[in-house]
Amino acid sequence: MTSSPVTFDLERPPTFRRAHVFLRVLLLVVLSWLIGSPTEFGLVYVGLPVLAAILIAQHGESGYLIEDGERVTRWVGFVVGLVAYLALLTDELPSTSHPSVKFAVATSGHPTVGGALLRIVKAIPSALALMLIGIVAWIVWIVAALSILINESYPKSLWNFQRGVVRWEARLLSYLASLVATYPPFAFDTGTE
Repeated sequence: MTSSPVTFDLERPPTFRRAHVFLRVLLLVVLSWLIGSPTEFGLVYVGLPVLAAILIAQHGESGYLIEDGERVTRWVGFVVGLVAYLALLTDELPSTSHPSVKFAVATSGHPTVGGALLRIVKAIPSALALMLIGIVAWIVWIVAALSILINESYPKSLWNFQRGVVRWEARLLSYLASLVATYPPFAFDTGTE
């Protein structure tokens, strides 16, 4: 396994609360109403590079990672935490006071305005692969949700699959935000980091 500048992990809860399945469904309905399809998060995929380009233009190529890197990492971490919650990995909503999701980015590179915007196009292969895996993840989500409603848990193998999907997404979002220079690997990592 190659080392990635983006790390994402969390502990598997011993049980999941049934009420949170219903809360997730409501959140997904609201998100789909606000931003379109909850499976695509297209606004995030286009919005992060545009936001990065704006911040790079304001603070310069060297200033973006120094002045804005930590704040943008927190924003991406919030999105990743929300995705982890929606993916049935944890029953805790994203929080800065007691985060259950461990997300970190070792920032790198020298981002430019043009490079940030070009990432919208460069990320298409990874986003398409993630979208295809996302179809399977939705099926896993349905099985996991039904299992949680019946016995407040679901198989660890399915949880590991969902964690691998969210790890891929965390790496892609960090790349889109110009926080890392390296293209996210086409790796479905389900082990610990």
